[in-house]
Amino acid sequence: MMTKPSPQEIEASQAQMVQFDTRPDLYKHWTLSVSDSTATLRMDVNEDAGLKPGYKLKLNSYDLGVDIELYDAINRIRFEHPKVTCVVITSAKERMFCSGANIYMLGQSTHPWKVNFCKFTNETRNGIEDSSRHDGLKFLASINGTVAGGGYELALACDKLLMIDDRSSSVSLPEVPLLGVLPGTGGLTRVIDKRKVRRDLADVFCSTTEGVKADRAQAWGLVDEIAKPNDFSSIEKKIVKELSSESTRPHDATGVNLTQLKRTIDSAGIHYSNVDITIDRTSRTATITINAPPPITDESLEFIHQQGCDWWPLTFARELDDAILLLRTNELEIGTWIFRTVGNCSDVLKMDEIIVAHQEDWLVKETIGFLRRTLARLDVSSRTMFTLIDEGSCFAGTLFEIALASDRIFMLSETDNGENPTIALSRLNFGSLPMINHLSRLQNRFYGHEHPLQELPSLEGKLLGAEEALEIGLVTYAPDDIDWDDELRIAIEERNSLSPDALTGMEANLRFSGPETMETRIFARLSAWQNWIFIRPNAVGDHGALKLFGSGKKPDFNWQRI
Repeated sequence: MMTKPSPQEIEASQAQMVQFDTRPDLYKHWTLSVSDSTATLRMDVNEDAGLKPGYKLKLNSYDLGVDIELYDAINRIRFEHPKVTCVVITSAKERMFCSGANIYMLGQSTHPWKVNFCKFTNETRNGIEDSSRHDGLKFLASINGTVAGGGYELALACDKLLMIDDRSSSVSLPEVPLLGVLPGTGGLTRVIDKRKVRRDLADVFCSTTEGVKADRAQAWGLVDEIAKPNDFSSIEKKIVKELSSESTRPHDATGVNLTQLKRTIDSAGIHYSNVDITIDRTSRTATITINAPPPITDESLEFIHQQGCDWWPLTFARELDDAILLLRTNELEIGTWIFRTVGNCSDVLKMDEIIVAHQEDWLVKETIGFLRRTLARLDVSSRTMFTLIDEGSCFAGTLFEIALASDRIFMLSETDNGENPTIALSRLNFGSLPMINHLSRLQNRFYGHEHPLQELPSLEGKLLGAEEALEIGLVTYAPDDIDWDDELRIAIEERNSLSPDALTGMEANLRFSGPETMETRIFARLSAWQNWIFIRPNAVGDHGALKLFGSGKKPDFNWQRI
């Protein structure tokens, strides 16, 4: 019989959890400054402030803690500084922009830690590009020193790259020759897909430890502009002006403060105001229950701005985002996430109408962006996801996106009291919240089936029962209340009996239909290869390149090509 943890044990467990919320006055590695319409993020990594003990973050190298601060800072620019049109990412250290992910951290980390670290890093870089593409927030990488590995990958996520030409600074992706791995947070993909670097030149670049200096970097297309030290500041200002002219951000707006999330963690799970997680360690499941917005009393834009970060869509997005990160990082054996909702479909649909009506407002637009990126985080999470639509559910509009992100959707067809659950679509289901393959989740679900896609817009706002939803293809199963419990139990037990590795591979392949994008290549292809290479002895064996880095010894490779 399991004993209930003591308060001391709960407190100790929470202390070991990686948490993703921070604020600028707690930053150890970045400084954020804002002047008029320009925000500057200076990387100044404290080498003695790693997230875990056992390594020093020298040469502006980073670990998960550094990236958590970067993610927080970008969110604060989005919401607290709406007049910012361009973000300059640079270094506070002389002659060193960023040397990439800390190698000693990687060398001592477990395999799951490395994979989760790379995934969060991917998502943060993708978020930079997402904000530029959708919300008009532009980014300049002001490379004022040597840049390598993940540091260059951060620069690659920006709209423009300016590199100092001081005869010593270089740019490189040295993972293959140095570590026996590959640039796993989008480096290879962005060099080819985004920078359009010629394949043979990319081959030379990615297999050369020392990289290339500024003039060759510009000639090969690895950076946009180079500048001598005396001209660097003036050219930086010129590019900032050019990027700002492309921005659609407001010139006169007051930001909203991102206050600390209201969250408690106990032996039962993780609890927020709109999201509640109950963890069952015996069945290895987490039940994630989401509350609908309260009844709408004021539809005005003025009210939305008065609410600020307490406005339901923004609060919900922040809470779900935090919940995904906490579960993914700290609960590795909780392999199945079960989504439920509580509330009225009408309240969700009304909130979606308000979002659509005010979607050109900067705060509403940024909130849509937060929702878009959070839902995309669901899509790439290596967890089985089931949605349960039963009595009292409100899977409509925005909340139905969670169902569409799930691997299976179960909807109760009949109840004794006649209060049968319903679902509904809203305007936001038709392209406002695209996946990383740039398709809506409806397009992704019905890929290759044009007829239902053509019919779905006519159903917008209509409450659909289980039989109709099943016939259309919006749900997977529709058991009645007699079979409901047994069918769910069997489905969850069967799922949890399968290999987690096989499930991860299967789900990642099935979730994305249609043409590849740079983002799907990063997550579905590059991440898979990185995952494989990270467990191979040539990288992480006792005589592997990653293990022996800095020891002066050469790695002992297994020369078989697989």
